[in-house]
Amino acid sequence: MVRSCDNALSRRHSQSFPVFQTDGILNTARTQAGLGHTDESKKQISRLVMFKRKQTTPERLAGRELLRGLSLTSADEANKDKHCEYNGEKSCKKCPDCIIYGFAIGDSGSERSKVYSDSAFSLSAYEQSHRSFTFNAPFEGGTMSEGGEMRSSINELDRVIPEVTFPTVETLRDSTYEGFIYVLGNLLRTKRYGAQESRTGTMRNYIAGIVFSDGEIFSNLHFTQALYDALKGDIDTPISEVLQQVEIVAKNLLNDEPVRNTKLIFGSQLDDLVGEINSLYQDEARLVETMTALHEQTKAYAESFGALKKKGK
Repeated sequence: MVRSCDNALSRRHSQSFPVFQTDGILNTARTQAGLGHTDESKKQISRLVMFKRKQTTPERLAGRELLRGLSLTSADEANKDKHCEYNGEKSCKKCPDCIIYGFAIGDSGSERSKVYSDSAFSLSAYEQSHRSFTFNAPFEGGTMSEGGEMRSSINELDRVIPEVTFPTVETLRDSTYEGFIYVLGNLLRTKRYGAQESRTGTMRNYIAGIVFSDGEIFSNLHFTQALYDALKGDIDTPISEVLQQVEIVAKNLLNDEPVRNTKLIFGSQLDDLVGEINSLYQDEARLVETMTALHEQTKAYAESFGALKKKGK
């Protein structure tokens, strides 16, 4: 059986002070700097880690917001046929979010995600990628005093600094054209990641390339290490030059991947594709037509092969 995979090469680029933490501290991992071809590349460094959930959850929510806006899924109890609660007991099991990103509801059924992603690692070392900030804890009114009482609470929190890069590969398996548009649109439309995302956490996803193949390609860490080597560890390289290096690095890495039916989209072709996606999302009629077609596809899949079929619903 030949399975098709759409592999999107992206660079998650911090543009504020996001927080990716567990138990109150930033997530880090000790890794080799590059792929080990030089002494600089062989050294061990600590890198910031953006776990999978920190990536896919905001993107799913962006997609669900779009579907609700187009009345293709709803949290309205009066419309129980379309009712869908994210990561809860009331998943509809048939909308694009449920079928493409998957769900698991105990005995009620499950659907494996068609979107494959993994933890992303910062291109630069932890020491160069974060700062520790102190901040006050004011009263609800926003002041440090209330009713004559002064509050002197001061806390400290580590944050990722702006312009830190997390090279990532996100893979979409067995997708239709409409599903590809939906997932890529979610990547482009998601602007905030991490804890406290309503106050900070702004990031931009640069689509650096797309690889169509019959299987998954290299990992995020391997991609990051190869890019580190190509940049010779220079984290101050302008983003335009980094994006140019991505194409060279990706093509070199693909030579060692056991995949076939490979088609690469970079440069002007990629610019045209992203421009077409942006244009579609700005055209209400085309967007409604595309997302409605996707909703019908996922509903038909759920009724023929998914949890609805298994439960006889």
